[in-house]
Amino acid sequence: MSISPITKKEFDCFQSLIYEHAGIYLAPEKKVMVAGRLAKRLHFHGLTSYGEYYRLLSKPEFADEFQIMVNFLTTNETYFFREPKHFDFLRTTLLKSWQGEHFNAWSAACSSGEEAYSLAMVLAETLGRKKWDILGSDLSTRVLDTARNGIYPMARLEQMDPALLKKYCLRGVRSQEGFFRVDESLIDRTHFEQINLMHSLPNKLIKHFDVIFLRNVLIYFDQNTKKAVVERIVKALKPGGYFFISHSESLHRVTCDLEMIKPSIFRKNDRSTL
Repeated sequence: MSISPITKKEFDCFQSLIYEHAGIYLAPEKKVMVAGRLAKRLHFHGLTSYGEYYRLLSKPEFADEFQIMVNFLTTNETYFFREPKHFDFLRTTLLKSWQGEHFNAWSAACSSGEEAYSLAMVLAETLGRKKWDILGSDLSTRVLDTARNGIYPMARLEQMDPALLKKYCLRGVRSQEGFFRVDESLIDRTHFEQINLMHSLPNKLIKHFDVIFLRNVLIYFDQNTKKAVVERIVKALKPGGYFFISHSESLHRVTCDLEMIKPSIFRKNDRSTL
C-alpha cells in the first residue's frame, strides 16, 4: 500500500497542531522530516494519505494516537555531560558554597534522561550525606520510559569522567553487551514526569528548585513562546536559584527576573515575587 506524498496543506495542519500543543515551530523545510517520521504510523493504520491520519487523530477511539504522534515529531538528542562547563560550574562554584538542607534540581525537557543522571552524579559526588532530589520532565512518553529504565548504549558516554563511569554505571554482559545501567542509588533519587512546558506548572513545583536546566529546547520556540515558557518555568526557581540554558541559546528580551552570571548561566533575583 503506497502513501501519497504529503501536501503543503497537510503539512500546515501538523505544523499548527504541534505548535498549539508543544509550542514547537516546524519550519517549512521540516516537511520531509514530518512525512518520514509519520509514515510509520500511516502504515500501521493502513492509511494512504497524511490527511487521513490527521483526521484519525481527532477520533475518540484513537485518543492514545495523539501522544504517539507527539513522540514521533519531537526531537530528542542528548548525551551524558553535554556542555560540560555547566556541570563544572555546578560542582566548583554553586555546590561548593551551598549550605542548605535539601537540594532540588529540575532537568526540564530532559529527553531520555542523560542530563538528569549527569546532574545526579554531580550531586552524589559533591553533597555527601546531604539530601538531594532530581526531577526530569519531557513531553514525550517514549523517552521518559527510557529515562526511568536508566539503560543506555555505551556510545552515550563520550563526555563522562572514567571515575564516574566506574562508580555509577554497570556495564552490561552477554545479551546486554554494549549497554550500561545507571546505578540504582541514582535512579532512586531521580524521578521523571510528563510535563508540557506550554501549560501552567503544578503548584508543588513553584519556588521548589535550586537549579533548573532548560537546555537545547528554546531554539525550537518563537520569541513569544520562548518568553512565555521561560517566565512560567522561572516561577519554579527559588529566589537566588540558578537557571541554565544552552550556549547556543539566548534570553535576550525574554525576562527581567534573571541576572546573567556568565553566558548561558543565570541567577534568579533574590527579591523576585514570582
